[in-house]
Amino acid sequence: MAARKKPRGERAVDRTRAMNAYLAHLKHPLKAEIAAIRAIIMQASDKISERVKWDAPSFYFKADLATFDLHSTKFVHLILLFPAELPVPDNDRLIEVDHENRREVTFRNLTEIAARKPALQRLVRDFVTAMGSSSETRT
Repeated sequence: MAARKKPRGERAVDRTRAMNAYLAHLKHPLKAEIAAIRAIIMQASDKISERVKWDAPSFYFKADLATFDLHSTKFVHLILLFPAELPVPDNDRLIEVDHENRREVTFRNLTEIAARKPALQRLVRDFVTAMGSSSETRT
């Protein structure tokens, strides 16, 4: 039996095109910073996918990973959506607010983003590793 071809919009290339179009039309004072963080997250693991969800750039692997709170205009507000039961270490102390199913990180400018890039990439890779060994799947 031949594999079912994914309809338009379900393929990674279509989601990336949709994200590119979304960002091209985004009016936000920290648009360059948002794009830089998007690139860091997507480069951290080839298992990460992106889509526009909650009217914002969002990322997932088996479950939602992160989204931007675009209401913030003085800093980039990244919300990490790690399930409470999923142990994801933050050895670099990147996370500023830790709720049950949500962690929050802020970035003020491109210089800070560049300095914290290795920490964000480690956090994303640790999420992918933890999700890869978890049997839970939610998107």
